[in-house]
Order: sequence, then C-alpha cells, then structure tokens
Amino acid sequence: MSQPKRQQILIVGSGFSGLCLAIQLKKAGIEDFTLLEAGDALGGTWRDNRYPGAACDVPAMSYCFSFEQKTDWTRKWAGRDEILGYMEALAGKWELHEHIRFGKAASSACFDAETARWQVRTESGEDFEADVLVCGVGQLQRPRFPEIPGLDDFAGPIFHSARWDPEVKLRGGKVAVIGNAASAVQLVPEIAPEVEQLSIFQRSANWVIPRGDRAYAPWERRLLGSWPFWARLHRWWLWLQFELFLYPVIRGQRFFARRVREIALQHLRDQVEDVALREVLVPDYPVGGKRILLSDDYYPALGRPNVELVTQGIERLGGEGVVTRDGELHPADAVVLATGFHTTEFLVPMEVRGLGGRDLHECWSAGAEAYLGLAVSGFPNFFMMYGPNTTLGHNSILFMIECQARYILACIQRLRAGDIEYLDLRPEVMARYNAHVADELSKTAWAATGDSWYKQSDGKITNNWYGSTVGYWWKTRRPDLAAYHQVRRRERGPAAPSTQAPSTGGLPS
Repeated sequence: MSQPKRQQILIVGSGFSGLCLAIQLKKAGIEDFTLLEAGDALGGTWRDNRYPGAACDVPAMSYCFSFEQKTDWTRKWAGRDEILGYMEALAGKWELHEHIRFGKAASSACFDAETARWQVRTESGEDFEADVLVCGVGQLQRPRFPEIPGLDDFAGPIFHSARWDPEVKLRGGKVAVIGNAASAVQLVPEIAPEVEQLSIFQRSANWVIPRGDRAYAPWERRLLGSWPFWARLHRWWLWLQFELFLYPVIRGQRFFARRVREIALQHLRDQVEDVALREVLVPDYPVGGKRILLSDDYYPALGRPNVELVTQGIERLGGEGVVTRDGELHPADAVVLATGFHTTEFLVPMEVRGLGGRDLHECWSAGAEAYLGLAVSGFPNFFMMYGPNTTLGHNSILFMIECQARYILACIQRLRAGDIEYLDLRPEVMARYNAHVADELSKTAWAATGDSWYKQSDGKITNNWYGSTVGYWWKTRRPDLAAYHQVRRRERGPAAPSTQAPSTGGLPS
C-alpha cells in the first residue's frame, strides 16, 4: 500500500473560499498546503454554472478580494466568464496550480487522535494526511432535482441549470423552465428571443428590484485602474449602500422594508403592462423573507408574445411536455430545471469523523451548526469556509470569506508555534453560540417566511448570518483561543477533550 501524501494543510475545494485561504497562506510564507478539487478546473460554482446570462448578484467592484481589487470590470454587474477569468488570474499570479490536485473528490476524512492528523481519502482511493483540514465547498454545489412524477418519461433533453448542456440547441424550439428564482431570472431573458415558445413554471413569486446594469465607460475604467484610491472608495460605497439599505430589511425594520417593497412594486408596474400578470408576480411573503432578486430584463421577457408564465402547479411530466394540475399540456422539446440546490445538507456526500469516531452528519441530525460557521466541537483542527449560518442576503459573500480566511490563518499560525498539537472547540461554547444565533434569526424576515433555501423543512435556518458584515468581522477579527481546548503535545491521550466540564465563561466574541 502506498503511503498517504502528507502536508500540513489540506483544503477541499478551489472556489473563492479555497483560493482566498491559499493566497493568505502564501502571503504568510506557508507553502505546505494542497487543494483537492473534484472537478477538472478551478472555480467552484462559477465553473459549474455556465447557463446563458449567468452573473453575480452583487456589483462587480465588490465581488473581488480587497487584497486583489480588480478595476477593469467591463460591466457594473459581472458575468460568469469574467468572474471565472478573475479567479484564473489569481491562481496564476499566486502560482496556485502547483498546489491544486484536480479530479480529486474527497470522500471521507477521519481524525486520528494518536497522530493528531486528518486522514483523507478521495473517491479514487488516494490517501492524504494533514495537520489541518479546511472544507471550502460552499453551499451551492449540489443541484436539487424536483420530485415530479414522470421526470424520467420526458422524451426530450432535460437538465439542471447548473449542469447546462451546450450541445442542446434551444433555438426555434419549445422550452419549459421549471423554477423562477435567481438562475431563471438570469437565463430566461437570454433564451426567450431565440425560442419558439417559452413556458416558465412559477411556484411562488419573487421580490425583484432594478439592477441598473450597464457597461463601464472607458474613462471610468481608466480612472479606477489609475487611481487605486477611487477604486477602494467606490468599493466601500457599494458595500455601504447594501449594508445600510438592505440589511435593515433583513432585520425586519418596517421603514426600510416598506421602501424596498415600494421600489419593487414600482419596478413591476413600470415593466409589466398586463394587470393580470402583475397580480401573480406579487409575492405573498415579506420583503427580504427570501432572496431579493435584481433584474432589469426579466419582467420585459415575460411580456413577450412567445412567453407564458404558468402558475397552476405541475402535475407531472409526460413524453411531450409538462402537464399542470388543471390538466393542460404545455408542449416542450426541452426542459430546464432551475430548481436550486441542496443548500442545507452541508458537506454531503463527504463523510467526516472526529474524536472517538463521531460522525459530523450525525452531530448535525437536527441541522448543521458551527461556531462562527467555522468550527465544530469534537472535530479538532477542522474548519469550514462559507459554512452554516454565514451566507448573506444583503452583501458580498467574499467579505465573509476574507474574514474566515484571516481567522483560520491565525489558528494555523498558533498551531505552527510548536507547543499546540490541536485545537478543539469547547462544546459549551458551540452550544451557547448557536443558541444565540437561533435567537437572533428568530427576529429576522426569514423567520416570518415559509419555505426558502435558507431553512430546513422544520423551519430551522441553517444558512444565513443574522447580523451585519461588520458584526461578523468583529467576531472573527482574531481567534479567541479560550473558546478552544488547546491540546499540547505532552497532553495527548485516549480521552476526547471535547467532553470536559462546561466552562463558566460568557459567549466568546
């Protein structure tokens, strides 16, 4: 049997999270790390989502790292290809390709208490060992396929928007798009002009506000590229607008929620003349309760003569198309499933076992939880990026990722000091922290809304950060090592340190 490949740090995933941490390690002079990437290229969700119109839902100038500000975006809202190009450029500049192992999907990870190392195996049977394991696989990587009778009976091509098939020619055909949220809002305007008939099956309406997209003028790009101060100022202005305007909506503040509702309804009136169509496009839940969508061209696409919005609900798929509950057949040559992702099943299908062989998914049987979305008690030297309760509904996730990378790097540097073998989060710290998170989330607009990709079927919100980005930065600005049981090399023994008596300390910051 070949010996496991050893390195100090093993990172699973080469999306924005993995790239951010890898760059920070490089900047700190740490070279002994490897990224395991299941795909044949880096990029994560931006590699996988190549449907027409795929773009970011925050402004481009705030969708890049603060330490690697891109100033030559072509548009205010970047498209998928430009974002992926930015990620490739980062990997090239920081020489990360030599650290990435493509086609290596991590299938299992087990912490060996005797050696204080993580044993990781890939789906191909290759073994790795590491002192620190970081999972940066995100929350939007496993497409969700709807449970619709007859899904396998459809005669034509059928595929998920996140697995777009470029070989399927939609031009001149009849196309059914099942789903009407973030992905559909982007792809529908792109394919509507080229198909004969487009049927969009809506389960519930979304709050949609104008995006205000446009190309950057040449003089703007020259200014931003020549004067870093203006680029930083523009970036912070964008961050401030979202933080001051949309964050209060999430927290249920009536003035701001009412204002966003007015903007959304005015946007609807301005772009949709058909009164009956308008009525079915008004959501029945509070503003901010689900993802607020930004689009300049979705509503106009619905007004095209070859586009129909279907709200009757799907009964089944047949060989020739989609049958709704009123018995009507909507013919289709191809079906696109814009039905989102398995968002609450973190790290699935990877098996992760910590001290005493405890299974992470069994620990999460009531829903995924983590301290600051980063660490879990009983799983030493294990961190997540973009983990439970860290997604945002109002600003750029890259802000959160930078905070997480900084925190993890500080923990790694503490471990590299030599006297600490591993850090294991104290169970009482995790319990107090997540009780606090649950209490804060109960006060948000998400709690007042029914189903959403932010929560489980039982109503537990597992995905969202409850506070402001400033609040998260403050909590992660440096690790509170008192929150961890610090096992020194001479202390290691058979007992699992995470079962110690509860601390009497307060909630760590």
